Amino acid sequence: MANQTAQINRKATVSIFIIGAFVTILNQTLLVTALPHIMNDFDITADQGQWLTTAFMLTNGILIPITAFLIEKYTTRRLFLFAMATFSIGTLVAAVAPTFSLLLVARIIQAIGAGIMMPLMQTVFLTIFPPEKRGTAMGMFGLVIAFAPAIGPTLSGWIVDSFSWHYLFYIVFPVAVIDLVLAIFILKNVTTLKESKIDVLSVVYSSIGFGGILYGFSSAGTNGWVNWEVMGTLGVGALSLIMFIIRQLQLEKPLLEFRVFKNFTFTITTIMGMLVFGLMIGTETILPLYTQNLRDVSAFHSGLMLLPGAIVMGILSPFVGAIFDKIGAKLLAIVGFFLMTVTTIPFAFLELDTSLSFIVIIYALRMAGTALVMMPLTTAGINALPNHLIPHATAMNNTFRQVGGSIGTAILITVMTNTIKYGDFTNPADAQVTGMDAAFLAAVILSAIGLIMAFFLRRKNDTGSKRATAKKLGMEN
Repeated sequence: MANQTAQINRKATVSIFIIGAFVTILNQTLLVTALPHIMNDFDITADQGQWLTTAFMLTNGILIPITAFLIEKYTTRRLFLFAMATFSIGTLVAAVAPTFSLLLVARIIQAIGAGIMMPLMQTVFLTIFPPEKRGTAMGMFGLVIAFAPAIGPTLSGWIVDSFSWHYLFYIVFPVAVIDLVLAIFILKNVTTLKESKIDVLSVVYSSIGFGGILYGFSSAGTNGWVNWEVMGTLGVGALSLIMFIIRQLQLEKPLLEFRVFKNFTFTITTIMGMLVFGLMIGTETILPLYTQNLRDVSAFHSGLMLLPGAIVMGILSPFVGAIFDKIGAKLLAIVGFFLMTVTTIPFAFLELDTSLSFIVIIYALRMAGTALVMMPLTTAGINALPNHLIPHATAMNNTFRQVGGSIGTAILITVMTNTIKYGDFTNPADAQVTGMDAAFLAAVILSAIGLIMAFFLRRKNDTGSKRATAKKLGMEN
């Protein structure tokens, strides 16, 4: 593997994956501001239209746990080419879709490619870079994770105001195809293949489990917790997830290796990563509600207000990665969570006349804190594990980050709606802004929990922890 890695053109490999990951992640939020136009064109309700985003997220959540098996079973080239080809086909179908049903199918096809892309990209980066340089590589990954979802609503708003929603996909399609062609000529195989067979029952448990959890928490954000659909899907999802975990612990070669959680560093960084992603997605959901519903800001300009924060995070991520390589994650996590906590406090005191410029500045500072935390936590957790567990760790990390985003958003939205519902208000606008303040107060508490956890992180050198994990698994090389 060392000789093979040495022959790989790292810059070309990183570029190909970043382009591919950018366009796939961009699609998670690309339809946010376009939904009203799509609803009008197809004469559908908001609940139906929301499935264009929900189905994409659910397909990702169902597919990601399977990627550890896929990465061990198939070569890097084959998986990447399949992912980008599938995504490109879905994008083209979406661009020309004459009916809502076909557009929904196209979104699911897109999500299949996107679901493979993220864990594969992480695994490749962590394989071709030695541990002392992984922070810098994952900083580039952090740039994609932050910038792509944030630019989606802004780009979408501009395109649908100027052209048709079809052009959202027409613009993405050639970029995906160019990346696919480059990969055919440049991309080399990176990962080590293993003889493995897929356990069908594990796939069933995983799909129902993670799919149910993700859908349940997402639905709770809009339908509330006391809802048969929410409680039912969460119950079925939780039961299936428990059965999935039990089965993985019984199998000699599990679909997803849950024993990675025997490593303290990986466990605590995964939990903290869920907090960070949940707070980021939750904030990006509530702030546009405030600006659009209470301040009469257009969808395009509302998305534009989030853009400086995305740019700040995008600029900082590579530098943060380089700093991580030198000092580790602990200090970065402490400073990052502190900054996130302090900058969330002003959002808990929003009023109907709060300066919009002030919101943009505070949000940008908050995203700076997020940049200090997100990728260093991921890298520190995976660095603490033996190399042969990296595919399982990246799949686990991506899966739980998705779950964290759903749970975080559901918690904040639930706090907001319950405050509005049970509060004593005469003015609807006062009720809404008070509900949003309560949601951000909950975000302050969650961020403070992350800050406390940061002090329990181990310092940079975690070799002993890595060896202990390998010994516990009986898999030390």
